[in-house]
Amino acid sequence: MKYLLALIAIFAMTASAADISGNWKGTADAGNGPIERTFTFKVDGKKLTGETESSFAGKSVIENGTIDGDSLAFTIKMKFQDQEMTVNYKGKVTGDTMKLNVEFPNGGPTIEWNVKKVS
Repeated sequence: MKYLLALIAIFAMTASAADISGNWKGTADAGNGPIERTFTFKVDGKKLTGETESSFAGKSVIENGTIDGDSLAFTIKMKFQDQEMTVNYKGKVTGDTMKLNVEFPNGGPTIEWNVKKVS
């Protein structure tokens, strides 16, 4: 009986967050045509880390990352026109795809990324 309870507890812990560890590739339309960004996610419980890179803004470290069930959120710091800014990502995972909405500081348009797992 206690083995059954232990298995149920383990299943409940692993079911609480989607395992998105690995490489993902996304596209978005920022108003000037499509842009691409790669993501390398690492999941430890509900903590989300990793890095992301685009030809538009270079490489950034994923910070303040959390994942709970199918919902995730994180920030990155990126340079744009010689100014560093913190950008907020929030989204939902569905199998090997996810939608991420990006909010920029000081307002501006929200960009939606369509992201697919590549490995």
